[in-house]
Amino acid sequence: MLTKQQNEDLSGQDVIEKYPKEQRFTLAILQDIQRKYKYIPREALENLAKYLDTPVSRLYGMATFYKALSLTPKGENIITVCDGTACHVAGSMVVMDELEKAIGIKPGETTEDLKFSINTVNCIGCCAIAPVMMINDKYYGNLTPKLVEEILSEYRSESDE
Repeated sequence: MLTKQQNEDLSGQDVIEKYPKEQRFTLAILQDIQRKYKYIPREALENLAKYLDTPVSRLYGMATFYKALSLTPKGENIITVCDGTACHVAGSMVVMDELEKAIGIKPGETTEDLKFSINTVNCIGCCAIAPVMMINDKYYGNLTPKLVEEILSEYRSESDE
């Protein structure tokens, strides 16, 4: 969730000023802004454009090109489901169906309360424990629908505290 301070200031100025005014740092700056806000606010994009003396359209192009970057708010818990060959064969779509049923959103969406976002990737790199998903930076393998529900319940109780 955004803190009160983050709600008031979406400029990303503190992140931007950590970097020299050089174009080669653009992607790194965008990634750090994303890390701070869980998305790239319009205000931060415009601020970065001024800082680097580059058109907003160029930054917008980068932000929409890279799948890891988002111009819309993401959830507190970002769920990434692998749908690579090994995971697909092992039942990643069953995992996805369970997630959709359990939290009520589809890939690319975020819950209204900003607790969860779901996305898919072509490979997480954990084929030996397929099907696999990540929640934030934690990996979960050998998934079943029952296991998915147990994992989600941990994150629901954490966010209720």
